[in-house]
Amino acid sequence: MNLDDPNLLIAHTDGACSGNPGPGGWGVVISGREKTVQGCGHEPATTNQRMELTAAIKALRKTQRTPRPLLIVTDSEYVQKGATEWLAGWKAKGWKNAHKKPVANRDLWEELDALLNDRAGPVGWQWVKGHSGDLGNEEADWLARQGAEGASGWRERREEVAA
Repeated sequence: MNLDDPNLLIAHTDGACSGNPGPGGWGVVISGREKTVQGCGHEPATTNQRMELTAAIKALRKTQRTPRPLLIVTDSEYVQKGATEWLAGWKAKGWKNAHKKPVANRDLWEELDALLNDRAGPVGWQWVKGHSGDLGNEEADWLARQGAEGASGWRERREEVAA
């Protein structure tokens, strides 16, 4: 994926859970050249992995109709490796993992797979270390924690584009 592409959308995604399981939230920050869209949401009883996956799903849903390339940046190796390395094998093995047990969170993985297959534009994935100063990841983390406390919704902000 060409990071210098002016049409590239970058979605930082994160999940949070107070207890595991417990109340959880997801956070998404989608940045393009002209605007940034932020969203968060709440689940009353969930796990951190489900919230990490939900954040990626929300980013895909929000950008589903655009042909612009999308780079999903996550601090979840579970989501990044699941999407790029494990998903095809799970499907080929009838949704069984390497230990021949049912894939955890299959419902969300199936939804993510369908969104990836139906998206108008290409999708890339990047893992970043959490809590390491990546500004997009820190913002998504903050939104996910707000979601875990019950916040939800999307908002847009316009960016000043240098001429």
